[in-house]
Amino acid sequence: MQKPLSVSAVILAGGHSRRMGRDKASICWQGVPMLRRVYDVAADCVESVAVLTPWIDRYREILPESCQFLQETQPGQGPLVALLQVLERVSDEWLWLLACDLPRLQAPVLQTWIDRLAELPDDVLACVPRSESGWEPLCGFYRRRVRSRLEEFVRDRSNGDVQRLSFQQWLAEIPTDAIAVDAEIAGMLHNCNRLEDLQFD
Repeated sequence: MQKPLSVSAVILAGGHSRRMGRDKASICWQGVPMLRRVYDVAADCVESVAVLTPWIDRYREILPESCQFLQETQPGQGPLVALLQVLERVSDEWLWLLACDLPRLQAPVLQTWIDRLAELPDDVLACVPRSESGWEPLCGFYRRRVRSRLEEFVRDRSNGDVQRLSFQQWLAEIPTDAIAVDAEIAGMLHNCNRLEDLQFD
C-alpha cells in the first residue's frame, strides 16, 4: 500500500518583468491576473499553495485570503536561489515549483504528474517536464531532501555570481525523472515574458 503523497506548491512571483515592461504577475489573461490563474490551478491539485515574493502587499488583493505568502529574502537572485529559499521552509516530501506566468496550465494534466510521483524510486530527486530544447523547471517537482545537493551546487558553481547558475546544468547533475513534452504540453507550458506572448488562442 502506497503512503499518501505529501506535495505542496510554491509560485515564484519575484521577477522584475523587464521584458514585459510591467509586473506580469498582475497582467490579466482572459480577465484574470496570471498569478491568480496559476494559483487557482495549483489549488485544484494540492492543498498547500504559497507564493514566494518580496512584494506581499502587492498581491494580497488578487489572491484569496487563505493564500500563504513567503517573504523572499534574496530577490533578484534567480529561480535556483528562490528554490533553495523555499526548500528551507517546506515540510512536505515534494515541492511543486511554479512560475507565475503560466496562464494555460490544466489541472487534469498536472494531476497525472502529481500521481506519477508516488511511483518514482526513492533515489529520484526531481520530476520535471523536458522538451527538445531542455528542462521546464518552473513547473517541476523537487524532493525536499534535494536541498543539500542544491546548496552544494550554488556554493560550488556560482563563483560569487548567482546569476550564472543554470537550472539546466543542475538538473543534469541530479537524478531527475523527465516528463515528456509533446505539442499539447508545450502549449500548456507556454510562458509569458513579453506582451506579444499573451496573443495566443
